[in-house]
Amino acid sequence: MANWADISLWAHSGAAALTLLVAAWVVQRWARLRDARPSLGDAALLLALLSTSLWAFAVAVLGPVHPIAGLAESLRNLAWLAFLFQMVRSARAQPGTVTAVYLVLTLVLAAQPVVESGLALLAGHQGLESLVQGSAMLLRMIFVVGALVLANNLYSVADAETRTSLRVPLTALAAMWLYDLNLYTMGYLNDRLSADMLALRGVLMIFAVPFFALAANRPGGWKLTLSRKIAYRSLSLFAILGYLVTMIAVAQLLRAVGGAVASGAQMLLVLGMSLAALILLPSDRFRAWFKVKATKHFFQHRYDYRAEWIRFTETIGRPGDGTAPFHERVIKAAADISDSPAGLLLAPGDNGRMQLQARFNWPTADVPAQACTAATIGYFQTTGRIVELDALRSGRDRDTDRRAIPDWVLDEPNAWAIVPLVHFDRLAGLVVLSRPLVERRLDWEDLDLLRLVGRQLASYLAEARSQEALREADQFDEFNRRMAFVMHDIKNLVSQLSLVARNAERHADNPEFRKDMIATLQNSVGKMNTLIRRLTGYARSAGEGVRAIDAERVVRTVIASKQAAHPVIASAAQRLMLMADPAQLEQVLGHLIQNAIDASPRDTPVYVSMARDGLNGVIEIVDHGAGMSAEFVRSKLFKPFISSKTDGFGIGAYEARLLVEAMHGRIEVESREGEGSRFSIHLPLATRIDSDDPAAQPVPIAEKVA
Repeated sequence: MANWADISLWAHSGAAALTLLVAAWVVQRWARLRDARPSLGDAALLLALLSTSLWAFAVAVLGPVHPIAGLAESLRNLAWLAFLFQMVRSARAQPGTVTAVYLVLTLVLAAQPVVESGLALLAGHQGLESLVQGSAMLLRMIFVVGALVLANNLYSVADAETRTSLRVPLTALAAMWLYDLNLYTMGYLNDRLSADMLALRGVLMIFAVPFFALAANRPGGWKLTLSRKIAYRSLSLFAILGYLVTMIAVAQLLRAVGGAVASGAQMLLVLGMSLAALILLPSDRFRAWFKVKATKHFFQHRYDYRAEWIRFTETIGRPGDGTAPFHERVIKAAADISDSPAGLLLAPGDNGRMQLQARFNWPTADVPAQACTAATIGYFQTTGRIVELDALRSGRDRDTDRRAIPDWVLDEPNAWAIVPLVHFDRLAGLVVLSRPLVERRLDWEDLDLLRLVGRQLASYLAEARSQEALREADQFDEFNRRMAFVMHDIKNLVSQLSLVARNAERHADNPEFRKDMIATLQNSVGKMNTLIRRLTGYARSAGEGVRAIDAERVVRTVIASKQAAHPVIASAAQRLMLMADPAQLEQVLGHLIQNAIDASPRDTPVYVSMARDGLNGVIEIVDHGAGMSAEFVRSKLFKPFISSKTDGFGIGAYEARLLVEAMHGRIEVESREGEGSRFSIHLPLATRIDSDDPAAQPVPIAEKVA
C-alpha cells in the first residue's frame, strides 16, 4: 500500500523548490533589465509564486491538515486572487465597483482560518465539530467556484493579442482550483478529506510550475477589455452561486436544529425560492432593473458605445422583408438607446408644420393633426436640446421654453423625453420616447448619446427625403422625355399636313388627290390618338407586343404615309417575318424615313430594302442627301436634343434606337458627308408564324410608290 505521507512530503517539497526557483529567476530577470521597471502585474505574479512556495513547504513539513498549512493555503489563494484582480485593473473599461466581487471572495478567504481554528476549540463536541468542519470545507468550495468563474471570465473578455499569453497562467490556475474543488467536494460529502488526494495535490503543483514559469517570462502587464455581456453573465453566475450557497447554509442550520420543524422549513424554503425565481426571472421589468443596477454599480460608463453603435447600424441600415418600415426603424433606433418600449416620430409636412409621421408600439397616443406649436421648430432648430418631460412637468427644468412643447405631449403620461433630429441646423424631425420600464432620469451620458444618435438619424431622414425628391424628379424627367418624343412626332405630322394644305390649293379639283388627302388625314388622326395614349405611359400603351409580323406589310404602310411628301423606292424581296412590335416598328420606320426625306433634295428618292442576315432580318433606309460626319455619327447622332438639322429636335434617331433595342434589335449607321446615309435595322427572324394574325399575312410591295 502506498505511503501517502511520504508521497505528500516529497511532492510538496519538490513543488516548493521549483516554485521558489521560478520566483528567484523572475527577480534575477528584473535585475538584468535595469531600464525596464517591473509592472504591478509582474509584482503580483512574484508574490503569488512566493506564497505558493510557502504553502507547499508548510504542507511538506507540517502536513496537509495542519492549521498553519491551511492558513498558508488561504494566503496562496489570496495572492493568486490579487494577481487576477491586477489584470482586471489593467482593463481599458474598468468597472467602477468590480472590486466588490473580489472583496467577497477575500472575506471568504479571511473567514476560513477563523472557522478552522474553531475546530481545535470544539474538539470533543462531536456535533458542533462536524458542523464547523463542514462549514470550513464549504467556504473553500465557495471560494474555488468563485475563483474559477473569475478566471474563466478574464480569459473570455481578453483581447485577441492578450488571450494567448493569458492561456498559460489561467490554465495552471484552473487545474489547481479544479483539483481543490473535487478535493473539498468529496471531503464535504464524506465528512473527511481524502489522504491520497491531499498527497497528489503536490504532484499536480509540480506539473503546474512550468506554466507559471512561462507566464513569468512575459514582460509588462496585461491589457484587457471588459465585456459588458460577459459581466452580466458573470453576475448571473454569481447570483446562481449565491442561491446555492444560501440553500446549503440554511440546510446545514436546519439539519443542526433537527426535528419535524426543520423538515417543514426546508420545504417552505425550497417552495418560496422557486416561486420567487419563477416570478422574477421571466419579468421584463426585473431584467431591466437588473441591467440598470448592474450598469450603475459595475461600470464607469452607462453604455458600451461600440455595442450600441453596432445595434444602431443594424436597426437603421439593414432593411429586409421582415423588418419594419423605415420611419418605424428610426424611432426604434432612438428608443433602444434608453430602453424605451415605444415612441413617436414627428416630421415636417408639405405645409412646413410638424405632423405625425410614424408610431412604434404606441397606438394609444392621441396626436392631433397640428402636432406642434408655432415655436417648436424654431426652438429645437436653435438649441438642439433634449427635453426630459418629467423634469419639465415637475418644474425642475427651468431652461426649456414651455411654449415649444405641445400640450398633448405634457398630458400624455407615458411621454418621457423629446429627442430633436437636427441636420445642418434644420429640424428633420422629433422623436418622442415613451417611459422606460425602470424609472430613471436622463444623465449626461444619455444626453450625449441621444444627441449623437439624433444627428445621425436626421441625416438618414434627409437622405430619404432626397431620394424621394430624386424619384419625383425622375418621374418628371420621364414625362418630359415622353413629351419630347411627342413634340417630335407632332412636328412631323404638322409638316405632313402643311404639305397637304399647300398642294390642296393646286390639286383640290383632282379626285385622286382628294382621295390621298383623306387617307393622309385619317392616318394623321390615328397617329395623334397614339400620341395621346403615349402621354399616359410611354412604350406601354403605344405598343402591341412583340410577335411574328410581316415586315413588308409594315414597310408598305409607312411608305404610303410618306408618298405625298417625297418619292420613296422600295425593292421587292422574299417574305421577311420578324419578331417585332408592329406599332413600334412603324414608328421607327417613320422616324428614319422622315429623316432621310429631310436630308435629301426634293427630287432625290429614298430607298427602302429588306434582306436576311443570318438569324436576323435587315431593313435598310438609304438616302443620297447631305450625310453626316463620322464624329457626329459616333458621338452625337443618338443623343437627345442634338440634330444636324437647323430646326430638328434631335429626338427621332434617339427614340428609334430605344424602340429597336426594346425589340431585341439594333441599328447600324453608315454615312458620308455630301454622299448620303444608310440606316440598317436588324431584328430577329420569326421562328413561328401565327396564321390568324393579319399583320403576319404577306402583301406584295410596289416597286415604286410615287
